[in-house]
Amino acid sequence: MTIYHPDLLARAVPRYTSYPTAADFTDGIGPRAMTDALAAVRPDEPLSLYVHIPFCQEICAYCGCNTGRANRPHRLQSYLDALDREIDLVADALAGRGRVTRIAFGGGSPNALDPRDFARLTERLATRFAATAPILSIELDPRTLDRDWLDLIGALGVARASLGVQSFDPAIQQAIGRVQPDRMIADAVAGLRGAGVSSINLDLMYGLPAQSLAHVADSITRAVDLGADRAALFGYAHLPAVLHRQRAIDASDLPDTRIRFAQAALGRRLFLDHGYRAVGFDHFARPGDPMAIAADNHRLHRNFQGFTDDGGATLIGLGASAISQFRGAILQNEKQPGRYRMRLSAAVWPVQRGVRLTPDMRQRARVIEGLLCHGVARPGIALLQAAAPALDPFVEWNLARIDGDRLHIAPDGWPYARLIAAAFDAYRPVGSGRFSHAV
Repeated sequence: MTIYHPDLLARAVPRYTSYPTAADFTDGIGPRAMTDALAAVRPDEPLSLYVHIPFCQEICAYCGCNTGRANRPHRLQSYLDALDREIDLVADALAGRGRVTRIAFGGGSPNALDPRDFARLTERLATRFAATAPILSIELDPRTLDRDWLDLIGALGVARASLGVQSFDPAIQQAIGRVQPDRMIADAVAGLRGAGVSSINLDLMYGLPAQSLAHVADSITRAVDLGADRAALFGYAHLPAVLHRQRAIDASDLPDTRIRFAQAALGRRLFLDHGYRAVGFDHFARPGDPMAIAADNHRLHRNFQGFTDDGGATLIGLGASAISQFRGAILQNEKQPGRYRMRLSAAVWPVQRGVRLTPDMRQRARVIEGLLCHGVARPGIALLQAAAPALDPFVEWNLARIDGDRLHIAPDGWPYARLIAAAFDAYRPVGSGRFSHAV
């Protein structure tokens, strides 16, 4: 039985989609870092592309993504023109090195674009990077997923799609500014199946305004009934001082930490009861899905897209705020689309922030990833000893176990996974209010 320890959960920690995290990037790293990183790509190594579309037809109050309204056609076209220029810069710098095996589109909502513009974008990516049969994945907003988009998804051969659902309850949808009736979501899933998408993910959330345990259970039951191949159950992070759109949400309506803990525990139990595999600490997948297979075979990884079965070492981010991950550096583009466009109009890399990776950083990153993906890591005696003061409470409560030079997260320790991983984070020996609570 998973036990609630409020004193442990009080600390706010990152989600660790990288280490160092984006909060630890510095402005001192410049465009030269991108040139060096791309020059180090090996001739035949697999590459993944992530393309960020920072636009949505409607802006949801809960959202923490870097996105704006897609209500100005000229602004969208200017952004796509800049994206074309960045694609050219990256392709020219690679000079044929590397093999693009995956292309993921996120946002925002990529289907905020006109389908014809998206079709042209995918064709340009395939041409410039000589990508003959990449695995295509896309994030979608059910509210703007029309017939033209479904036809295009089928024509492109998109294999994986993720729908932002969050909650099926109408009152909660109203409170977070994302109204989408059951029939709309069901039609989106059916349409994607008809288009040949083999793996459909539904994003769900707990910790939302006036959300009860029954609401969480109902959303999970509906997701299962719709046949979701994968599901994510995220905890809503209320940070209105950073994300001004969240000021539309009444903080007094939000569940407290004890209720959030119970919601997360209930969600995990229900998914497991329905036969899903646990993937990391907040994702779930049916046994035959590639994500579940990767988790079972210890081939699961974690990057800026969350948990992934992508084992490649190089992820190239394209678009405003997109993050690239290389063996020797992590680099982030300008967040503001206007500045992103200005840099590219001058044929300058749009890199704004980042970090060059030291051997110590890479070691800590492997430990953190191992703990979050598989619940086990081998930090080495020296790193374990340094982390001991932070780990002691978790070991004392049987939430973690040290076996020689190995650290294991106990079966009931999964809600504390991010906190246990944070023991190896050299940047934050104490908590910071900039991050979401661990549950």
